[in-house]
Amino acid sequence: MADLRFIRETMESASAFTTVSGWGLVVIGLAALVAGVVGGAAVGSSRWLAAWLTAAVASVAVGGVCTAIKTRSAGRPLLSGPGRKFALAFAPSVLAGAVLTVALVQAGAQSVLPGLWLSLYGAAMIAGGAFSVGVVPAMGMGFVALGATAALAPAGWGNALLMTGFGGLHMVFGFVIARRHGG
Repeated sequence: MADLRFIRETMESASAFTTVSGWGLVVIGLAALVAGVVGGAAVGSSRWLAAWLTAAVASVAVGGVCTAIKTRSAGRPLLSGPGRKFALAFAPSVLAGAVLTVALVQAGAQSVLPGLWLSLYGAAMIAGGAFSVGVVPAMGMGFVALGATAALAPAGWGNALLMTGFGGLHMVFGFVIARRHGG
């Protein structure tokens, strides 16, 4: 029995995390589009920052709940094996983004936030995607490319690039994941 348990745990930890919720990503994309419209194009304004931070908090909740539902319906534990590896690889970049957001807002440097958010979220997706299906790190690369663009483009482009990434990429890749990997 111990050998069978070892074999099962080894196979489980070597498998890919396939329960990223495509439909959850679509909802997150819609929330980002709403944030972009509600916050307006004035990157760094209090209204803009509040809209995007509200969308971020809501997106964490939506992503977590939708992934938990998909994982449970697949009969898998959420935070064992590949799910745990995905979370551990994903979290550091996102936490760094949260800390740097506070520091940059305190320093009055909000204009760099779009590039920072897109780049670090992309890095998180690439890292977590190493334990997931191939479309996840591909999405991460798209975010990194948009982050580089936002970092080097005029500040006035920031909101549109955030909407393109957090709205458009989430929706496109969410549909792909839902279609290819069951919701």
